[in-house]
Amino acid sequence: MISEIIKRIRDNIQTVIVGKDEVIELLNIALLCEGHVLLEDVPGIGKTTLARAMAISLGCTFRRIQFTPDLLPSDVTGIYYFNQKTQEFEFRAGPVMAQIVLADEINRATPRTQSALLEAMQERQITVDVSTMPLPRPFLVLATQNPIELEGTFPLPEAQVDRFLLKVRLGYPTEQEEGDILLRFERDDPLAALRPVTNPDELLQMQARVRQVRVEDSVRQYAVRVVRATREHPSVALGASPRGTLALYRTAQARAAIHGRDFVLPDDIKALAPAVLTHRVIINPQTRLRGRTPEEVIGEVIDQVPAPVETL
Repeated sequence: MISEIIKRIRDNIQTVIVGKDEVIELLNIALLCEGHVLLEDVPGIGKTTLARAMAISLGCTFRRIQFTPDLLPSDVTGIYYFNQKTQEFEFRAGPVMAQIVLADEINRATPRTQSALLEAMQERQITVDVSTMPLPRPFLVLATQNPIELEGTFPLPEAQVDRFLLKVRLGYPTEQEEGDILLRFERDDPLAALRPVTNPDELLQMQARVRQVRVEDSVRQYAVRVVRATREHPSVALGASPRGTLALYRTAQARAAIHGRDFVLPDDIKALAPAVLTHRVIINPQTRLRGRTPEEVIGEVIDQVPAPVETL
C-alpha cells in the first residue's frame, strides 16, 4: 500500500531530520503528485539536508544547483560542445537532468536563468539549441530561498511561483528537538549511513495509483469554492489560478492515500489549502500595510467557505 511505502520513506528521512513530521508529509505529497516544492526559510534550518535525505531514501539521482547572479541558463540545462576527437557536436547534460534537483537560493539568479527552469518544471523537458530532451522520471525540483535577506536577489516572477505545487516553511526546532540534533550529529553524519527504501519504478506506480483515489462531487465542488473564494476576498488583489485548483485536488488525493484512504475528505482540502494556495495569492497594498499576510487570508477563506457535510 501507498501508506506503508510512504511510512518507510518518512521513517528513513527521520533518521537524519529531527521532527518536522508535517514538512516531510508535504514533501511526500508533492512526490506522489510529481509536483515541485518551494522551501522558504532562514539559513541553517536544514533545507539542503532534508532534500538530500529524501533523494537518498527514494533511490533517485540527485543534483544540487547553487544559484548565483553569474549563473547562466546553460549551466542549468547543459550545452552542446564540439568534441575534437570525434569531430562531432555532443551534448553535455546540466544538473537539471536528475530526478531530484535542489535549486539552492533560487532567487539569487537572474530572471533569465530562473526561466531556464520553467520548461523543465512544467513540461518535464528541456530545449537546448534546436533539440528537446525529456527529463528523467520521477522529476522533482526542491527550491530554497531566504525570505529575510533581499540584497542581491531577484524575486521569482508569478509565472514561476505558480509552478510550485507547495510552499513550505520548516521553522525553528523546539528546544528538545535542537538537543536531539546535537546528539544525532555528535560523532557522525547520519546522511552517510542512509540507504534507499524504495526505487523510482515503485514511485511511478504510486503516482499512477494516487490519481485513482475517489473524490465525491461535493468534495470536488468544495475545493473549487475554496479557490474561487481567494479571487473574491476583499484583501486579495490576485487570487489563485485554475492551476491552484488542480493542485489542491491532486494533493488532497495524495494526502488521502498517505493516510490509508481511497477517498478524499473535506479535511484534506482544509489541511492542504495553506501550503497550496498561500504563494498563489497576492494581497493588496492596503492589506500588506496593515501587517496582514497571505497565510491569514487563506485561513479566513477556509473559515468562511462551508465544508460539505454528509447527511444520513
